[in-house]
Amino acid sequence: MASNAQGSPVKALLVDDTAVDALILSTKLRKFHCETTVAKTGKEALDLFHEGKKFDIVLCDKDMPIMNGLEAVEKIRAMGEIDVKIVGLSADYDATEVFMSAGADAFVPKPMKLDVLSAIIQDVINKKNNTMV
Repeated sequence: MASNAQGSPVKALLVDDTAVDALILSTKLRKFHCETTVAKTGKEALDLFHEGKKFDIVLCDKDMPIMNGLEAVEKIRAMGEIDVKIVGLSADYDATEVFMSAGADAFVPKPMKLDVLSAIIQDVINKKNNTMV
């Protein structure tokens, strides 16, 4: 079980237009005591950053209405958000290259397995703890 020694929860932004997928993933994130915000489109995610919200990790679906995940990732990076870990999600197993070229740090095919999520969250916690020194 991933836990943050410093006590501050990992702030996660989950961007997915499919309610069932968002519910399943946010339930998994809760197991790691993440403080999770859900956005249904890439535009909603971008709006949160424009409002000054800060996240440690963004889990972003590829195919969404209004603004897709790739465009959202590019725009988040273009805003200067380089410290946030961005993980692309898709049922398309071949989406690694498009997400990485958009600026994502990683790509995970859906459905995301708990052990994969655990490793990603632990990485974010370790990075967070190292930068707080």
